[in-house]
Amino acid sequence: MDPRIREHAEILVDWSARVEAGDDVVIDVAEGAHDLGVAVAAVLGERGATPLATYGSAELERAYATAHSGEFTEPTHERALYERADSVLRLGGGRNTAENAGIPPATQTAHRQAREAVREARYATDWVSTVHPTRSLAQQAGMAYADYREFVYDAILRDWSSLADEMSRLKDLLDAGSEVRIRNEGTDLQLAIDGRTAVNSCASVAYDSHNLPSGEVFTAPYATEGHVTFDVPMTVRGEPVRDVRLTFEEGTVTGVTAAQGEQVIREVLDTDEGARRLGELGVGMNRGIDRVTDNILFDEKMAGTVHLALGRAYDANLSDGESGNESAVHVDLITDMRGDSQLEIDGETVQEDGIFRWE
Repeated sequence: MDPRIREHAEILVDWSARVEAGDDVVIDVAEGAHDLGVAVAAVLGERGATPLATYGSAELERAYATAHSGEFTEPTHERALYERADSVLRLGGGRNTAENAGIPPATQTAHRQAREAVREARYATDWVSTVHPTRSLAQQAGMAYADYREFVYDAILRDWSSLADEMSRLKDLLDAGSEVRIRNEGTDLQLAIDGRTAVNSCASVAYDSHNLPSGEVFTAPYATEGHVTFDVPMTVRGEPVRDVRLTFEEGTVTGVTAAQGEQVIREVLDTDEGARRLGELGVGMNRGIDRVTDNILFDEKMAGTVHLALGRAYDANLSDGESGNESAVHVDLITDMRGDSQLEIDGETVQEDGIFRWE
């Protein structure tokens, strides 16, 4: 076994999930992530935790969704599993990255809505999502498998403590700020952020961060005005999308166009009322991610990018008792800030052409 798989597992268990002796841990292992699952199980055994493995297969999910009548009910047994767990570790890496393509949008929406309580139960644990490098992901990224493995481990096997210190600079600025303005070619967008708490997402639940790799600072905006062009190509619900342009008025999407995939974006917007508002503003800061790979887990963390999510806001950004944007979806879209661009907080330029003022 590649020794980097063991190192990946140790970072996931110790730094990211902060698993302790006696913890009950659910490991959701994707079809291609078996080797990482074995390494994680070994580390959990050494730490004195109790694992339970589930099989995360997109093929199984597709078979179920397409065969179903469409009137989905809540899987209460799965919710009960998460309600009893201390941590949930999701190890991604399937056989086919487009497995969900072609499932009717109404079916996907109904299935997602029926699982909302399950998602909330999982979010209440110390959950972390990561990915094992597979050939299907390498193919999606347009890379040779060996090169893709190097890319993945460059993004994951980092000095996360040092990166957390650097990212705290941006968190402090966002926490003290009232308005963010994003400007690049095709984008001039203002977002209110006062009263919200930014998350220093350095791949650890100790920082309210739940992805490995991570390397972003994010907050929950509101009162969005203006327009934004998402020029980083990506896949949404198994469909390719490119050059999505959204117009916002009084916080709500009022216009949408796209060079490719406009219909799937419209389907996302039609999920519910909250899907037409933003739940997240995130700024990528992981310089170990140096190229687009059509995998949101990596692409949204790439230094020199900003991503905005339609739909659900995260509780970590909200004050106690405050309700943020609610939705059954959370769909990230990315704009490249490495060209002629400015990221401003309360009128002061914090980043220009993808470079922060302290770099």
